[in-house]
Amino acid sequence: MDEWRAQASCRNADPDLFFPVGTTGPAVSQIEAAKIVCRACPVQAPCLEFALATNQDSGVWGAASEEERRMLRKQRRRAS
Repeated sequence: MDEWRAQASCRNADPDLFFPVGTTGPAVSQIEAAKIVCRACPVQAPCLEFALATNQDSGVWGAASEEERRMLRKQRRRAS
């Protein structure tokens, strides 16, 4: 297990919060609630980097939604 996970604010939260079904309707509020937890997290950056490096395609990681991570990956590919 990556050491950063032991410090994650979400470690004791319901995992379902970070994996909403869909991207519209009630899922929008759920995504925002997950991001609030992430934004206060001391390991937000390593979490996001892990998600990008391992191509996590679902859920909220490091305060980034699925779509936001797709955009970040595209930006990084263009820059390299």
